[in-house]
Amino acid sequence: MTENNTATPGTPKTQDNAASRRAAVVINPMKSPGESFRASFFRLCETQGWAEPLWLETTKEDTGIGQAREALDAGVDVVIAAGGDGTVRCVAEVLAGTGTPMGLVPLGTGNLLARNLGVDITDPVAASYDVLSGTDTKVDVVKARLDHAEEEHIFLVMAGLGYDAAIMANTVDELKDRVGWLAYVEAGVRHLPGKPIRAKISIDGQHSVRRRIRSVMVGNCGKIMGGVEIFPDAKIDDGILDVVILAPIGRFGWLDVLAGVFGRKNSKNESVEYFAGKSAEIELAHEQEFQLDGDPLGKAKHLGVTVEHGALTIRMTGI
Repeated sequence: MTENNTATPGTPKTQDNAASRRAAVVINPMKSPGESFRASFFRLCETQGWAEPLWLETTKEDTGIGQAREALDAGVDVVIAAGGDGTVRCVAEVLAGTGTPMGLVPLGTGNLLARNLGVDITDPVAASYDVLSGTDTKVDVVKARLDHAEEEHIFLVMAGLGYDAAIMANTVDELKDRVGWLAYVEAGVRHLPGKPIRAKISIDGQHSVRRRIRSVMVGNCGKIMGGVEIFPDAKIDDGILDVVILAPIGRFGWLDVLAGVFGRKNSKNESVEYFAGKSAEIELAHEQEFQLDGDPLGKAKHLGVTVEHGALTIRMTGI
């Protein structure tokens, strides 16, 4: 039988011939650990029997979408997102639904998806090896539409309106460079004061609940910054969204929120409410900050989200 090595763009090639496998790296040069990483990755591909990789750097104008499409058109076997959560989300937005796997080389501050999946966030070369030698698994992605716009975005970890998004939008970059995720704590303390806002939340098209909230978050994974497991029941492959409403009341309201988050299993707490379903609609009385996977995307009054079960393939070890 004659072997056909021609790859259709956007379709993973077979792995019968290891030397024919090729990876693409979509990398944020501002997050790169240095030129030595590129050289190390090329050597790693050579020693593992992979072809010379396709190396694509993001730009201020194109933060990963165009580079991921270029990699997909080249018919590579895996597209590695090397950067922060923003780079990961852009690459995933292109790869979702294609069957071409995405690998993770975490280079950012949050690295939310990598932390939830147990990917090595301390050694980019080790993370790269784990991709090249790994196996595939399918995970959910969530489609998000802001203010009823035609354009959809995806997220992999969480979306938020209100307090949490204000933290992301107002974290000091220089402080992130010095102290990492603790910079978000500083921003969180600065934004504790504030007024609640009226909100309507509907799960799976059911009757809306009305609350006065400071934040609404939608989770596809359990952990957020600092390893806090704010969605303890969330699984990235269960086809279910987890929604949490934060509604502190009175002077000590945020203490009740903390008690509700960390003691969820032990007591009922009106300051923290959880819901679950396959879709959600969130409507606010006034515009609030909005974020996807830690990326602030401006202000909005409405967020519609729908889970796409098993839409993205991830290549990694330990699954």
